Amino acid sequence: MQLTQTWDKVFPKSDKVDHQKVTFTNRYGITLVGDLYLPKDRGNRRLPAIAVGGPFGAVKEQSSGLYAQTMAERGFVTLAFDPSYTGESGGVPRNVASPDINTEDFSAAIDYLGRHASVDRERLGILGICGWGGFALNAVAVDKRVKAVAVSTMYDMTRVMSRGYNDSVTPAQRTQTLELLSRQRWEDAANGAPTYGPPMNELKGGEAQFLVDYHAYYKTPRGFHKRSVNSNGSWTITNPLSFMNLPILTYIKEIAPRPILFVHGENAHSRYFSETAYAAAAEPKELVIVPGANHTDLYDRVDVIPFDRFTTFFQQHLAGDQ
Repeated sequence: MQLTQTWDKVFPKSDKVDHQKVTFTNRYGITLVGDLYLPKDRGNRRLPAIAVGGPFGAVKEQSSGLYAQTMAERGFVTLAFDPSYTGESGGVPRNVASPDINTEDFSAAIDYLGRHASVDRERLGILGICGWGGFALNAVAVDKRVKAVAVSTMYDMTRVMSRGYNDSVTPAQRTQTLELLSRQRWEDAANGAPTYGPPMNELKGGEAQFLVDYHAYYKTPRGFHKRSVNSNGSWTITNPLSFMNLPILTYIKEIAPRPILFVHGENAHSRYFSETAYAAAAEPKELVIVPGANHTDLYDRVDVIPFDRFTTFFQQHLAGDQ
């Protein structure tokens, strides 16, 4: 495994934190690569820690790294990581996702943080962005070590892949998609390797505004990264298969009594994901709508992302016996 050692993030390096590249293994034996951020003024204290993931198809050098570094500046040990099969993390074939394995990736990050000398394992949190917001909620529902979870501009990837945006897919359309994906397996099996779809986030004209917004982040210097599926690659054509009949938020109520913070943009096309998940979740929970913000504003707009709210949420709920 050849890992980059130079700073190649899409955001500037902070002089308030220490950074190091780390590796850890999930329970499927896949080696994950992450960026660990530690406050420089930590001394010998054991600090609360947060595992950070997302967006779906992004890498740790993009939004999750920005969130992780910023939260480290505010006193938390943080770990932004590449999901299995993407970025610098292991797993073959490349650029494939799994609701189960990607949920496990979060718990593997908690395994790593809880064993670190600078971390208090009784004060662990998770922060998920975009599609990894859904995986974050799914992970915390089963992983009782996590004391609090926050999600930003959250997507439920199983819902959108199986039912379309705003649940618009008809039963006939779903059947047709599954027919095509099933037949694609014959071709992949014959070739001994998956077939990949077209490059992500290309524009041909006439796209919906949210697709234009994705392009503006992933395909321009603002957020482009060569290892990101969304910037410089594509998913396997059959990638949606495991998402089509595996709803990840079925047990969201079992996160309680641990708290959930939902943050979403007022003008985000994806806002309904957070609103319906919030309605389904048990107390304690909070929904923060950021005025005027769209979906991708919460990827990197540091003047828009409510970092103060994330900080107070995790300070309150990962307080421990201080």
